Amino acid sequence: MVDAHQTFVIVGAGLAGAKAAETLRAEGFTGRVILIGDERDHPYERPPLSKGYLEGKAERDSVFTHERAWYAGADIELHLGQPVTALDRYAKTVQLGDNTVIHYDKLLLATGSEPRRLDVPGTDLAGVHHLRRLAHADRLRNVLAALGRDNGHLVIAGAGWIGLEVAAAARGYGAEVTVVEAEPTPLHQVIGPELGQIFTELHSAHGVRFHFGARLTEIIGQDGMVLAARTDDGEEHPAHDVLAAIGAAPRSALAEAAGLEMADRAHGGGIAVDASLRTSDPHIYAAGDVAAAAHPLLGTRLRVEHWANALNGGPAAARAMLGQDVSYDRVPYFFSDQYDLGLEYSGWAPPGSYDEVIIRGDAGKREFIAFWLKDRRVLAGMNVNVWDVTETIQEIIRERRQHDPEALADPSVPLDSLL
Repeated sequence: MVDAHQTFVIVGAGLAGAKAAETLRAEGFTGRVILIGDERDHPYERPPLSKGYLEGKAERDSVFTHERAWYAGADIELHLGQPVTALDRYAKTVQLGDNTVIHYDKLLLATGSEPRRLDVPGTDLAGVHHLRRLAHADRLRNVLAALGRDNGHLVIAGAGWIGLEVAAAARGYGAEVTVVEAEPTPLHQVIGPELGQIFTELHSAHGVRFHFGARLTEIIGQDGMVLAARTDDGEEHPAHDVLAAIGAAPRSALAEAAGLEMADRAHGGGIAVDASLRTSDPHIYAAGDVAAAAHPLLGTRLRVEHWANALNGGPAAARAMLGQDVSYDRVPYFFSDQYDLGLEYSGWAPPGSYDEVIIRGDAGKREFIAFWLKDRRVLAGMNVNVWDVTETIQEIIRERRQHDPEALADPSVPLDSLL
């Protein structure tokens, strides 16, 4: 039993933090729950920021995890617009930007990640954007609408998920789009060249121009406004706005300064946690983008930046904080929507980890399932415009047994029969 007089503090008012707070109450915790966030908006979900909300298809209020009144009703104390500037593990306190000091008995760090910045001349121009927060999406939504009205040009640095989703949204508004990517295909380090070409063809068919094998070296402007973007091969691309979509870094400085164990770069950096999401300090846990967890199923330390990890990791950490036996072994999962293509990806197959990619279905029609295999064992699966198969794919991954590649590739063989 957890003492009702205890105080549990959650630093990071994103999806992981909000779901952790919700779970603490659902599991019967009656002590103080304090949720601290450095944004003024109450907790929201991030996928709509590059999908429905950015496209103008969803209202702003639809992104929030709970209505604001829910927190007061659940007796959760919200401290918004307040960064945590210091963590004292020995006094068990956190200090806010206004010098308020808050004591904790258990602490959850759900500080998320932040977009990586372009390190080139011109990034201080008004038309240079990042997309991580709701305020970013508010601004970018207006920018895309204006570009569409004025036949304006958007240059996107990076052909990862965010870059491609914004490209699709921008084309929906009618903006001209050029994507600059150092690799030879989009999503090269995520799904490999075999599948990356499909996304080249998808976006090219919708009018997106790709410039592969190059990096931005300068954003050219005048009177504070963007005029063009230059790449390291000497090309100059017309631009009225530029989006930096070159990945994200864990917001782990607070934990690092407090002396918590950190994961190495080979495992994505972030705060090292065990399978119960506990850090090297037994009173401190971490969840979401910032946590590099020892994964019981995959047998490695893994930091996952996707929505499902925040959705499920926050509650798992909350239960561990309450003393429950937790082993967080969810199969990594994410989804994406681009034009008329929808996909779900389950598993973990980084470059060099697989030796074969199997396509089940019609890749030309963009209706298929892709499997990444190592020694005939399925490491990951991605269903593209094929639905209601995610649970089965995840069970196939969990079994970790060998499969006949021909059976995996044959749509006439029911997926369930492979279990």
